[in-house]
Amino acid sequence: MDLDAVRTFVVAAEVGQFQEAAAELAVTQQAVSKRIAALERTLGVRLFTRTPRGAELTIDGQAFLPHARELLRVAERAVASVRVGSRPLRVDVIASRGAASGLMRDFHRAYPEVELDVVMLHDIEAAVSAIRSGVIDATFRAVAMPGRALPEDVESVRVLDESLQLFTGPAHALADARSVTMAQLVGHRIWMPGIVPGTEWGAYYDDLVAAFGLTIEATGPNFGSDALLDTVADTPALATFMGERTRLVWPAGYGLRRIPVTDPEPVYPHSLLWRRDNPHPALATLRAHLAGMAGGHGAAGTWVPGWVIQR
Repeated sequence: MDLDAVRTFVVAAEVGQFQEAAAELAVTQQAVSKRIAALERTLGVRLFTRTPRGAELTIDGQAFLPHARELLRVAERAVASVRVGSRPLRVDVIASRGAASGLMRDFHRAYPEVELDVVMLHDIEAAVSAIRSGVIDATFRAVAMPGRALPEDVESVRVLDESLQLFTGPAHALADARSVTMAQLVGHRIWMPGIVPGTEWGAYYDDLVAAFGLTIEATGPNFGSDALLDTVADTPALATFMGERTRLVWPAGYGLRRIPVTDPEPVYPHSLLWRRDNPHPALATLRAHLAGMAGGHGAAGTWVPGWVIQR
């Protein structure tokens, strides 16, 4: 149903004359007559009766009027729901305890007036597709991936290089070290059941293994971080990698250790991705906020895979 015709009908019904309706709508009287006639053909009824005093509603016109007004209200609400700046900024952070979630919490504290809708998408392809379709406004990812260049309409900027730390229980052979080198990790079992093939973090750890001869095991079901901490605390032969900004809490009796890794220091590159023509004003605010917080990347003594975009 043509909403312009419905709007014209409502105005004509309220003012009682097609000429006055034309003046209010800034169209010609002929345009008003054509719109009303088209609406009557769509509905299959007469809506107005012409009288010497103007135009009066027929019984069908009277019945249709409240519904026509509701149609216009619904249309206005629909437009308002997607009007620039009127909806929350929707951002994918991958996981609730990771660095990206922390960056968004910092943003919320700095800009509490900005409405946010935080989601967690698993796969980079799904996230990029959601950006391009407008389902989300931005996502945090390590970009790009081998053989997977970003689409031309998607832009990225590197916002955080997060150091990886070795996470061990109290009985692990490296538990008392103040730091460990990559060479010292060779031969130790590093258990990471959350690695999913085809994800950007899966590609990251594949390259880490290839570059330094590490042993990373992704066997067994992933029951989440609490189960991972339980197992690492109780198993002297196992350790895991954890981002330095990953928020974790464990019982004091576990005696878990976070140990810096050096020579080189592996860092996980977090980038913000968005569609180039996304007009949401809060997206520009988020980008400016992250630019103000971002430290340098590509520092001497650090390592990232060769496919990571260096900007």
